Amino acid sequence: MPRILFVDTGAWVAVADRSDQYHDRAAAFYRQALSQYQRLLTTGLVLAETYALLRRGLTTELALRWLDAVLASSSVEVVFEDRALVTRARELLARYRDQDFSLTDAVSFAVMRQRRLREAFSFDKHFEVAGFTCLPREPQ
Repeated sequence: MPRILFVDTGAWVAVADRSDQYHDRAAAFYRQALSQYQRLLTTGLVLAETYALLRRGLTTELALRWLDAVLASSSVEVVFEDRALVTRARELLARYRDQDFSLTDAVSFAVMRQRRLREAFSFDKHFEVAGFTCLPREPQ
């Protein structure tokens, strides 16, 4: 079975934005992930969220370059949301109603469960609450 790694918004931002607190760790891990995983997986909502954050924190030109690079990459698969996926995400939001998950989080979790993925390139502890492993791990 191919090794696939889910990539969340915070990881994309950290890789792209040199001023991000996680940039060094994220950039090093990203290079490693490209060689250790057959494919990286993300969602359309994650792309939208990342683009908005990069555009706000950097420039439109840099955000567009990031988006173009991700969409052109043969290593990255983007899952676009449909009604069934959003319905599964809504069920997760109801199940975890005591958490402050976003819809983007819940769609990510639904995709990961559907694809039987356990690992996410993420700095968002919500992934751990939902039962996934965040990579890279915190330094000891």
